[in-house]
Amino acid sequence: MSTNWQSRTSDWVRHLIPYVVLLLLGFLLGFLPMWYLNSQCSRRLADAERQSTLARMENSLASAAIDAQRGDYETARQAASDFFTSLRTEFNKGAASALSQADIESLQPLLDRRDEIVTVLAREGRTSTDLLSDLYVTYRTIVNE
Repeated sequence: MSTNWQSRTSDWVRHLIPYVVLLLLGFLLGFLPMWYLNSQCSRRLADAERQSTLARMENSLASAAIDAQRGDYETARQAASDFFTSLRTEFNKGAASALSQADIESLQPLLDRRDEIVTVLAREGRTSTDLLSDLYVTYRTIVNE
């Protein structure tokens, strides 16, 4: 009797295997398109974050230039400081940076002028407007290449 029961069980398992394989293939066929869409969305998100970071940095610098032109030197100093802090942060990120290695090398001279620009703004110097305007144009030229 036990041989008959084992025979029926093995027949049942043999009939079940193709269905299990088909079920696994169905799950796999549903998983692959979702994985592909997820990887595409991840790439688009990373690109959007990169563009957002660059735009935020540009906006900080433009704000500093406009505030200095209006004679609001303290606000301009804070915006310029925010720009330089963001720029330093991007430099330190390495490969995860929103800036390419060529951009980093080109923007290094701008970062070197940080102390000079912040000091001129702190002293409410009229030359700060020209410095910030030149800095803004240089930044846009390098990043938008």
